[in-house]
Amino acid sequence: VICCGFKGYVIKEYFANYALHMSDMTFDMADNTVHFHKQNAEDWRVTLVDTGEATLTGGRLKRVAAYLEGERDFLFTYGDGVADLDISATVEFHRSHGKLATVTAVRPPARFGALQLDGDRVQGFIEKPEGEGGFINGGFFVLSAGVLDRIEGDQTSFESTPLIELAGEGELRAYFHRGFWQPMDTLRDKNTLEALWETGKAPWKCW
Repeated sequence: VICCGFKGYVIKEYFANYALHMSDMTFDMADNTVHFHKQNAEDWRVTLVDTGEATLTGGRLKRVAAYLEGERDFLFTYGDGVADLDISATVEFHRSHGKLATVTAVRPPARFGALQLDGDRVQGFIEKPEGEGGFINGGFFVLSAGVLDRIEGDQTSFESTPLIELAGEGELRAYFHRGFWQPMDTLRDKNTLEALWETGKAPWKCW
């Protein structure tokens, strides 16, 4: 289920024309037919839901609740980060602790290289070491259905109200992901991720 907002129609058009994007084909203009040659099909079922342009994260989740009926647990993620997260292990961890929510905890990548120092003497350089600060919200969640009841409406920010309440009640657990994780918040991030993808060895391409 994809929560569509600004330019959601672009996502809809992509899936509507998925075969055109992914396959070789011959257009026979004489009888107005299309013959698909090698087709690259995926075993996916994708639901696209208009959730509004100004709706906050919690509100978007609330708007797709009807498409989650009957699910004991479900996965929820933002669209601005990639990781080589072991989804099965994350779900297993969530079900093992019995709480309502699990958030992936990650260490943010460093933006700059670091100096190796001995006093004021520079001993060397470290190229972009992993962030040495605390863990942050990696933006990947496993949630039990009861979480949806904690979202009031469109103006509910999932991070500011439901998550804080869940943490305060002891209903939020962290799954520590120590593999690859990278946000795409800036043009620099975008260029970095696209360059990785072009190598054919993108760490998050696990399928």
